[in-house]
Amino acid sequence: MSVSHKIAIGSLGVSLIVLVIKGAAYALTGSVALYSDALESVINVATAIAAFLAIRYAAKPADKKHPYGHQKAEYLSAAIIGVMIIIAGISILLEACSGFLSPKPIDAPVLGLAVSSIATVMNAIWSAVLIRQGRRRHSPSLAADGKHLLADVATSSGVVIGVGLVVVSGVEVLDAGVAALVALHVLSSGWAVIRESWGGLLDEAVSDDNLQRIRDIISANAGGAIEAHDLRTRYASKATFIDFHLVTPCRMTVKRAHEICDRLEAALMEALDEAVVNIHVEPESMAEYDVSSEAKRPGGSVPAAALRVSRRNGRGRCRAGGDGELISMGRRRSDPHLCANPTQSAVHDHEISAM
Repeated sequence: MSVSHKIAIGSLGVSLIVLVIKGAAYALTGSVALYSDALESVINVATAIAAFLAIRYAAKPADKKHPYGHQKAEYLSAAIIGVMIIIAGISILLEACSGFLSPKPIDAPVLGLAVSSIATVMNAIWSAVLIRQGRRRHSPSLAADGKHLLADVATSSGVVIGVGLVVVSGVEVLDAGVAALVALHVLSSGWAVIRESWGGLLDEAVSDDNLQRIRDIISANAGGAIEAHDLRTRYASKATFIDFHLVTPCRMTVKRAHEICDRLEAALMEALDEAVVNIHVEPESMAEYDVSSEAKRPGGSVPAAALRVSRRNGRGRCRAGGDGELISMGRRRSDPHLCANPTQSAVHDHEISAM
C-alpha cells in the first residue's frame, strides 16, 4: 500500500473520531452553531472516503482503454468534494434560518465548547499533514481534503468564539448568526475546491516555472537538432505530459534522430517525477527559423549551446490550434523547398512513458 493510501485511510479515521466528538458537543448543548460544526464533520467523512477511492483508482497503471493512465480521477474526486462541501453549506444556512426564527438557549455551554475544542485541535494538526503531503506527492485529493479540514478549523474556531459570546451576552439569536457565518465560509471553501480542480480536468498547462524548466532542458539536450517548436504541456496528478516537434538536419539519419529523442526523454524523465514525452521529428524544411552558418557543425548539425528559447504566438504549426512554444535560433527561413525530398528527412513519432 502506497503512502498516499495510508494517509487517506488515516484521514478517514481522524474524520470519524472528530465527527463523534463534535456530535457529542452538539448533543450536550443543542447549539445551532455546534450543529453546523458537526454537520461539516459529516462532510469530512464523505470527502475522506472520496479521496481514498480516488487515490486508489488513480494509482492503477495505464491500460488499453486508458492509455494515458487514471490520474484525472483525483481531480474528479476533488470536484465532487467541492460539491459536497457546498451542499453542507446550504444545509447549515437553512438550519441557521430556523435558528433565527426560533432561537433556543444553549445547555452545558462550557463542557460543550471544551469537547468541541478537542476536535478542532485534531483537525488543525491533521489538515497540516494532508496539505503538506498532498503538495509533496502531487495529490489533488489529499490537498483538497486538507484544505477542507483547514476551513473546518477556521469555522470551528469561529463557532467556539460565537457560542462563548452567546453565553456571556445572553443574546440567543447570536447562535444562529454564527451558524450563518459558518455556512457562508463553507460555501466559499467548496467553490474554491471546485475551481482548483478545473485546471486538471481541462488539461491546464504546467506552471510558468515548470514550463521554463522544461524548455531549458530541451535546449540543453537537443544538440544535433536545429530547433524544437510547438511545445505543449499538461498535467494530471503526478504525471506531466509533454509533446513538441523537433527539427533535424536533412542529412541526419533516423538512428541519429532517435538518439537525440532518447537523450531528451531521459533528461525530462530525470527532472520530472513522472513524465509522458511525445516527440515528433521533422525535416529541416519545417524549421521556423534559419540557423546561422557559424553555429552549424560539419554535416549541418547544431550544437546544444547554440539553441535559444523564444516564445512564438499564434497558432501552433501542424496543430489544430492554440499557442505553441518555439525553441530555435537564427533568422526566419526563406527557402520552403529545402529538403523537399521525403527520402532525405528523418521523421517519426517517439513516445515513452515513465509511470
